[in-house]
Amino acid sequence: MQKSMLSILSLADFVSILNAIFGFCAIVVLITNFIEPLDLRLRLSFSFILLALLADGLDGIVARKSRKSEIGEHIDSMADMVSMGVAISVFILVSYSNKISDDIFRQAYLIVGLVLFLSFAIVRLASFYIMKNKEHYVGFPAPASALILLILGLLNVDFIYILPAVIIIGALMASNIKFPKMSLKVQLTAFILILFSLIFYDAYYKIFPLLLLTAILIYGIIGPIYNNFSAKRP
Repeated sequence: MQKSMLSILSLADFVSILNAIFGFCAIVVLITNFIEPLDLRLRLSFSFILLALLADGLDGIVARKSRKSEIGEHIDSMADMVSMGVAISVFILVSYSNKISDDIFRQAYLIVGLVLFLSFAIVRLASFYIMKNKEHYVGFPAPASALILLILGLLNVDFIYILPAVIIIGALMASNIKFPKMSLKVQLTAFILILFSLIFYDAYYKIFPLLLLTAILIYGIIGPIYNNFSAKRP
């Protein structure tokens, strides 16, 4: 007897779907006008994307502790595309659209940059499980990429910085640069910083998002160097 589609799902798959739902909610909040002002829409979208990232981390834990499904990897990649690809792109677009509304060239540059970012994200997420390695990530991890752009958008960095950041981070995601896998302690620290950034969004001059951004940038810079050094050790 043929199984139904829902019967082949595991608990981890439902967590992955929750990741996609949070990403979708982040997009809906941004593109609807019944929530005003814009700062509130950005705040809510920021929160939904962080919840999506927490769900993305949780699905891996649940998958290791329970039954894995045959389509789990595909659902995970599709969910990540919603929350870490499309939602992030819309967040950046909405964050900067008002600031550059009188400059058609900047608008065009931003759209082209986001199209490139989405293209790189599709390549990375589609090939993630083919390129999977137990010791390292190939390309900059999608959650780290999403967090950098999300926090830069939150901090309202100047357009001259956000545009190259969008393109460079996208290219790093689809690159062959190797980044070390994070230890359990590092993952726990990242989880706490994301949680604190979610709860204490604007407290202490946005100290928790700033700490999270600093930690990710250090990982992005030091990670490949550490990975190469570890690989050369006998």
